[in-house]
Amino acid sequence: MSAATTRSRIPDRLCAEAVDLARAAAEEAAAPGVVGEHVGVVSDGDRVVTHFFECKELGYRGWRWAATVARASRAKTVTLDEVVLLPGPDAVLAPEWVPWSERLRPGDMGPGDLLPTDAEDLRLEPGFTGEDALPPNSALSHEMAELVEAEDAEVTEEPPARLPSAPARGSIPAVAEELGMRRARVLSRYGLHAAADRWEEAYGSKTPMAQAAPASCVSCGFLTPIGGSLGQAFGVCANEFSPADGRVVSLAYGCGGHSEAAVMPKPPRPAPPVIDETRVDPFPLRPSADSGSVPATTDEESAELGHS
Repeated sequence: MSAATTRSRIPDRLCAEAVDLARAAAEEAAAPGVVGEHVGVVSDGDRVVTHFFECKELGYRGWRWAATVARASRAKTVTLDEVVLLPGPDAVLAPEWVPWSERLRPGDMGPGDLLPTDAEDLRLEPGFTGEDALPPNSALSHEMAELVEAEDAEVTEEPPARLPSAPARGSIPAVAEELGMRRARVLSRYGLHAAADRWEEAYGSKTPMAQAAPASCVSCGFLTPIGGSLGQAFGVCANEFSPADGRVVSLAYGCGGHSEAAVMPKPPRPAPPVIDETRVDPFPLRPSADSGSVPATTDEESAELGHS
């Protein structure tokens, strides 16, 4: 260990005694009443010392005012170098800065926000726009292109004005447009798997709703199929009463709104009436004579009843 290194670890006596000078400089730089007690001194080199003072300002717990003083060789006058506010060992610090592309979360975008996509985004891969020239060994020859154009001319004299750049039928750009690939970039295999994992986690078979469902979405009439390779495992829910209405759901997902899970009960049929009011039952005015309950009438009484 050199002698210079040994001297640098021992604070200079005159600089260490210049506490008042350091405090006055800290109070001048800080707001009134926020410079606290002297909490330490550290040697920064030969005849260079930093004094630390407690910071009483709200929101800066554990921070310290640092006033650095120094003196020239063989000089007895101590001068001020700088005053800064530094965090202490137990200071409350802001979290480490994270780029916006890593801080962004689903749902953070609002109306008018623009989300740039990195040119090296792993979720995307180059597509086919038809702007690139065909390779020399392309299966589409010039003669075939002329035949296709002649066939189109027989159907329509000129192409529609609203589609001036429509690809010729039978060409590679036309096939790419039909397959949904006539874009600068399309989803890569990684992008497909990432989307599938995200949708499966939100509306998949392991969710509590799906675990309690009477049946899965694959047999539900409200499931709307989607195209592409993702259509083999996902669809869109079209049940307005389902918690997944308008969402991409897994075919293994399910809820209580399944179209075939429950059948509406038929309306109850009333029991047949006790008294049938649709027919007439004969009922005698007087009981018969042989019943024994009423004495038989005479001929005169019968005649009176007949005239009445």
